Amino acid sequence: MVEQITITKGQTLNEAIVQKFKAGFRGELISPGDAGYDEARKIWNGMIDKHPSLIARCTGAVDVINTVNFARANKQVVAVRGGGHNVAGNAVCDGGIVIDLSRMKGIRVDPVRRIARAEPGLTWAEFDRETQAFGLALPGGIQSTTGIAGFTVGGGFGYLSRKYGMTVDNLLSADVVTADGRLLIASDRENDDLFWGIRGGGGNFGIVTSFEFKLNPVGPTVLGGRLIYPIEKAKKSCSYIVDS
Repeated sequence: MVEQITITKGQTLNEAIVQKFKAGFRGELISPGDAGYDEARKIWNGMIDKHPSLIARCTGAVDVINTVNFARANKQVVAVRGGGHNVAGNAVCDGGIVIDLSRMKGIRVDPVRRIARAEPGLTWAEFDRETQAFGLALPGGIQSTTGIAGFTVGGGFGYLSRKYGMTVDNLLSADVVTADGRLLIASDRENDDLFWGIRGGGGNFGIVTSFEFKLNPVGPTVLGGRLIYPIEKAKKSCSYIVDS
């Protein structure tokens, strides 16, 4: 009898097919019944309780490509997890395959050119720790545990946005795995329509496996606080803010 991986929604994956896929997968595959399954399917929003057929913790772009091709060949829906911080729970699915990017945490900072190349599993705390070593930053998440990937492809607005724009305004290029398993470089010089789409279009156009950002001089010491004006100066104060 051929074993099946079965979840509550009735989706199944043939165990033999999964094992064959596993042989060429460098990361970790987690199935229902495995010891770490319940922990692996958790995301930031504890109200979300979904049960994927398979969780693929990728270690690089090749793992992502292979998982996309495997999911397409086996007619599985796909959810993509970076930091897993999306309130709606889009980072996990019932049935189907979760492509988990959380182990892809590589980052390289060029302090002379003020450019960072970063993988999608990084959180903003991890990203900022590397860039701040050189007094550099970009408009990132206010919550340090948020992942850089979902935040960026959603547009991205943070404390520095009033001076340096949205996160996507600082995106120079991205490596993107498309639904047909191709790895494309998207920038304003090549695949510019895809580049336009991923800057605010969420995860609807592909899976980003690497981001290239321009960085801005900020920190490592930053002053912050509130400016409080008496109510009788409200009109003048608001006019100054708008005009500035």
